[in-house]
Amino acid sequence: MPRAKPSPRPDDAKPPLVAILAYDRLCMFEFGCAVELFALERPELDVAWYRHAICAAEPGPLRGTGGVRIEAPHSLATLRRADIIVIPGWRDAAERPPEPLLRALRAAHARGARLCTICSGVFVLAHAGLLEGHRATTHWRYAERLAREFPAIAVDPSALYVDEGQVITSAGSAAGLDMLMHLVRRDHGPRVANAVAQRLVMSPHREGGQAQFVPRPMPTESASPIAVLQDWLRAHPREDHTVASMADRVAMSARTLQRRFKDATGLAPLEWLTRERVAIAKELLETREALDVESVAELAGFGSPESMRRHFRLLGLPAPSRYRRQFG
Repeated sequence: MPRAKPSPRPDDAKPPLVAILAYDRLCMFEFGCAVELFALERPELDVAWYRHAICAAEPGPLRGTGGVRIEAPHSLATLRRADIIVIPGWRDAAERPPEPLLRALRAAHARGARLCTICSGVFVLAHAGLLEGHRATTHWRYAERLAREFPAIAVDPSALYVDEGQVITSAGSAAGLDMLMHLVRRDHGPRVANAVAQRLVMSPHREGGQAQFVPRPMPTESASPIAVLQDWLRAHPREDHTVASMADRVAMSARTLQRRFKDATGLAPLEWLTRERVAIAKELLETREALDVESVAELAGFGSPESMRRHFRLLGLPAPSRYRRQFG
């Protein structure tokens, strides 16, 4: 996506105030990401760094994951003057957030505050009605639920983060850091963002999407015909498989195979096969440095590097050569 240039600020303007929400059963990793980015002083950057405020989203006592107790020095009233609001997850995707919190977020959005969510925090903005007609993402485990419960949201299950201008949503946990670094890059430019990333010992910008971290669907019964077929397909990825040839192998009709395969894995047979070939290619790129990209494509069953690149791209992955540099 295009990188927005940092907006010039008057010399006497205060740095942006970042309100970081805290709530009972707080997601501590996501909360920690926001605190690490915005609560530390960074005089070495020679820029007007952010101000921050930890705001209680509801009356106390507030506890974090693992039983940690949280004392937030600010209330929802601080959201009235916040420039940026970070929602670090939400305790339960099935639980509607408190109405005072939703009202405060709607009011902040109406006056132009930027809203950022990490992981399940997207459900807070969804309940507030602030994502309708917009693209958004969340952790891959929650993407289907978000799309089902809020059909007016264009859910992108593969993105690490989605920047819609005033609202930025991110996938699970560590993707929150990617999103927050993107925000820093928007505000202060690449030089400052790179310096912050160096201090955090992280990449300033990760390529690809969360598809690279999604586990492969497996059948639940190891002795089932579907499991036997999967083992055979894994051992013979270079053959020209079709639904008909797979069905013949397990003595089923094509229609029965497709139904039983989807029941067992959640995917259609050819979709599963493509993901399996991608997984094989990823493993070869990570572990077999001597193999060139053409050989990897052949061994994984894609036939050509162009086909492999296309399927990597469709799954939100970096191009194979870049994937090897990043993960090999």
